[in-house]
Amino acid sequence: MSVVILYLSMLKLIFLLFVLVLALSFFGISIQSIINSPAGQANFGYLYHLLVQGWQWLVNFAHLKI
Repeated sequence: MSVVILYLSMLKLIFLLFVLVLALSFFGISIQSIINSPAGQANFGYLYHLLVQGWQWLVNFAHLKI
């Protein structure tokens, strides 16, 4: 039963991503230009840095609990 719920959740996510891309296309926003722009690169670098710090905090927290 949980596998069915997982597949439905994945299908919902794929559908939402598809709608998001269509909406961006409707407004003339290019995902490629956002990613290749200097501001986009800086933002993705900052998000990556935050994710790495969060992951390290979770790993350290898990090691303290074990």
